[in-house]
Amino acid sequence: MTEPAIVLRDVTKLYRRYAYRRQFSTLKSALLKGSLASELEPREVLRAVDGVSLEVAAGTTIGLIGRNGSGKSTLLKLVAGITKPTTGSVKVHGRISALIELGAGFHPEISGRENIFINGVMLGLTKREIAQRFDEIVEFAEIEDFIDSPVKTYSSGMYMRLGFAVAVHVDPDVLLIDEVLAVGDEGFSLKCLDKFADFKRRGKTIVLVTHGLGLVERYCDEAVWVDAGRVRGHGDPRNVVHAYTTDVARGEEQTLASADRKAQAAVGVEPDAAEAAAEQPMATDEPPADMSGAAQGRWGSGPVRIERVTFEHDGTEAHVFRTGDRLGIRLAVRTPEPVHDFVFGVSIFNSEGVCCYGTNTDIEEFEPVEMSGAGEVVFVIDSLDLVEGTYKLDVAAHTRHGVQYDYHRLLHTFRVKSHTKDVGIYRPRHRWSFSPAVRLTPRRA
Repeated sequence: MTEPAIVLRDVTKLYRRYAYRRQFSTLKSALLKGSLASELEPREVLRAVDGVSLEVAAGTTIGLIGRNGSGKSTLLKLVAGITKPTTGSVKVHGRISALIELGAGFHPEISGRENIFINGVMLGLTKREIAQRFDEIVEFAEIEDFIDSPVKTYSSGMYMRLGFAVAVHVDPDVLLIDEVLAVGDEGFSLKCLDKFADFKRRGKTIVLVTHGLGLVERYCDEAVWVDAGRVRGHGDPRNVVHAYTTDVARGEEQTLASADRKAQAAVGVEPDAAEAAAEQPMATDEPPADMSGAAQGRWGSGPVRIERVTFEHDGTEAHVFRTGDRLGIRLAVRTPEPVHDFVFGVSIFNSEGVCCYGTNTDIEEFEPVEMSGAGEVVFVIDSLDLVEGTYKLDVAAHTRHGVQYDYHRLLHTFRVKSHTKDVGIYRPRHRWSFSPAVRLTPRRA
């Protein structure tokens, strides 16, 4: 049985949180007393990595995903040997090459040529081996005209290309790559992916930290989801990415809901507090003549009030949707007296303030008869054909002549997610067809 390329056993990495209290307590004093964890209280310790055990088989390409600050880069540094675990063990079999921090290991005052030799020696090559690969490194990095210039004169893209070129041309057994590849342009990114494919064919082990979930799904054999220093998921990339994006969406739900509650409370819209809302005075100011340029707010003089607005997907309250989902917009409305002239309307705006769609019951030829007491108005979009982005909602109750009973301007937010990164606002249902001379194949099943 082939020995794993990387083995982590119950690895924990602690960092001290600095505070005014116990300012003379140090990591050194804690270690001398025998236990860092017991010397420092939980609130004084940041567990960057918390009890992680992981094996990476030789020849595997593995993607580490997770939110910023989740511990991905710390794990990579532990594997690279840049930092040591507080507890646990890390074993790596074979030569390691790591591109973890942009320009790490480069001396800014000397030339790219000299830095190639210095970095190559640091990564375990002899001067002869570096000389043999020098031209290939320079060509790959696309810096032929600047190879004898001081590295401090390089752009961030040139730094990254040179660092990557050196890292991959030392012919490592284990290649560690952090998010720095995001600096590269599209052409260089394709070269990197080609190099990944070549490494995979040659049985090299690659560990990639990235926020590019499509890259993980397409190129990685396994994915590891890291959250708060712990492994939350490990296995098939599609399954792990799906679990991660579901969790991210849940967090977005909470963030959007909290922001909406604050905006609504500021103008007297209190969800789940109908009686309290009924006692609050309504603003009597007229809304701006050009509503498209108005900031968020609330206008109207009653008697019809919109007490609560909720977004729903499959009968469940939600703020995050996928392109093509069913979107329900539910308005809880109330009037203390019977009303016979009333119209309900909704408008959707993108984050730039462009109206994507707007309609009301009068435009759609609903004739008002009578409204009394409490009720609900539900507006349903069977297929939410919007491109990915954040959207705001206007809702209104008014007379047929436009006198506002209650107008909510940009107080309700929802987000649309999509695997397809198209542009614009509206994503119409469409299809492609090709003649026999034009051959393409779908990238995803």
